[in-house]
Order: sequence, then C-alpha cells, then structure tokens
Amino acid sequence: MVSVQNLEKHYGDFSLRVSMEIPRGRITGLVGKNGAGKSTVIKSVLGLVHPDGGSVRVFGKDAPALSPEDRQQIGVALSDSGFSNYLTPGDCARILDKSYDHFDKQAFLDSCSRYGLPVNKTIMKFSTGMKAKLRVLVALSHKAKLLIMDEPTAGMDVEARNEILDMIRSYLEEQEDCSVLITSHIATDLEGLCDDIYLIDRGKILLHEDTDVILSDYGVLKADEQTFRNLDRGYLLSTRQESFGYRCLTNQKQYYQENYPGLVVENCGIDDLILLMSGGK
Repeated sequence: MVSVQNLEKHYGDFSLRVSMEIPRGRITGLVGKNGAGKSTVIKSVLGLVHPDGGSVRVFGKDAPALSPEDRQQIGVALSDSGFSNYLTPGDCARILDKSYDHFDKQAFLDSCSRYGLPVNKTIMKFSTGMKAKLRVLVALSHKAKLLIMDEPTAGMDVEARNEILDMIRSYLEEQEDCSVLITSHIATDLEGLCDDIYLIDRGKILLHEDTDVILSDYGVLKADEQTFRNLDRGYLLSTRQESFGYRCLTNQKQYYQENYPGLVVENCGIDDLILLMSGGK
C-alpha cells in the first residue's frame, strides 16, 4: 500500500533517511521523540513534502503524482489541519458531500451526534477533544483505503481517547483491507491498536518489530554494577546507566529470566523502546 525507500529530507542540521513499508490491511505505528522525523515522513507520504532523495510510493504510484481519484482513497487526520472554526459539522458534511464520491452524508451526521458533536454548533465552540473527534470522523467518512493519522488522541482525557480508538477499530472491522499509518505519544494507544511499530530517532529508523513480539519477547533488565559485569550482553539491544547500575533492553527476555534468577526482568512497552533505543548505547 505504501513503500518508502531511502527517503531523504534535509532541514538545516536535521537529516532524515528512512525506508519503511505499510502492507495492505496492516496498522503501522510510527513512534519517536519530538523532532525525530515522524511528521516529515507522514507529510512525505501525503505528497505535502517533496523528498531530497529516495522515493515514496502510494498505491504503486509516486506520492506527489497521485491523481485526484487516488487521493480520494486516503483519509487524513493531522493535528494541525481541519475545517475553519466558523463552520459547523453540518457545513463540513455539505463540503465533504461535494468532494468525495463515497461520502455518506447521513451516516456522517449520525456519527457526529453519536460522539457528542452538535451538527449545528460552530467548531470554534468545540473542546480540543471534540475537534479531534471531528478530524477523525472526517478521515473515516469516505471509505478510504489508506488512513494517515498524526497524533489523533493528543491532549485528550482517557474517555475521549477511547472514543477515538473505538471509531478507528469500528472502521477497520468494516474495511478489512484498509492500511493505517499512525503516530502517537501515548504508548498504550498504539500497543492495543497497531500490528507493527517503527521507531524513528534523529531521522533514522532504529527498530521495526511486530507489536505482539515487543510485548511478549522484549524486556527491560535492571542490574547493579556487579550483575552487569557478569551479564551475557549478546542479546542486549541498548544499555542506559542509572543511579542503581544499568537498565538494559533485550529482545530475549526469556533467556535472562531462565539464566539469571536474581536479575530483575520487567516487561517492555513502547515507552521503554523509545527511552532506551533513543537515549541508551
């Protein structure tokens, strides 16, 4: 569905060079610290940023050269985009009805009501969470084959986040062939949604792994100085020095559990990946 090969983009001292694939029917998460390059990748896929090198292909075509018909197959929810604050969801529905071939106006208005978005109230009067829900509903409204979502749950409470994730899950149950590229700073959102994860740091992909494998096989070791000196480091991906000794990332959690009975071995989450891969050695 999406193929990014040796994508290069340079901004002053920052250089991005990444390759990644988003297969049909997969939900792919892109994680990393602020400024790692996530938004640049997303905007390159959308053809909003022109690469300095490499290629970005969507539906088998160069991203900047997608036809209007191709672009109708992409649903987008970016944190810095949306309809004018002077419009209402009802106004949005009329615009979308004229813009997309597969837009179901009544279903969109029904969804707005179901998720607490008054169809005749101007967007400027919406809360942050309500605006985010509207952006996601717009992205899902025209039966897109590819969803691109940049921080769709940013700045929201748990209830609003769950509503947005439910929107996405319900849509994907109906559109099984749809592919998704999503970023989030909230690790638990991605752990419960994504099939695989790419970790980007300073413009480079540090790790690509299935989410199930991260949660089952990866672990965080906590070792004092003495234990660390005697530790087999053959399965360590990254190490970070702490006040108590060392915190280590491994993709062979069971090996250390079986061979070092006194060692503290904790389950690994996406937050641990970002912390240790981006900030460790």
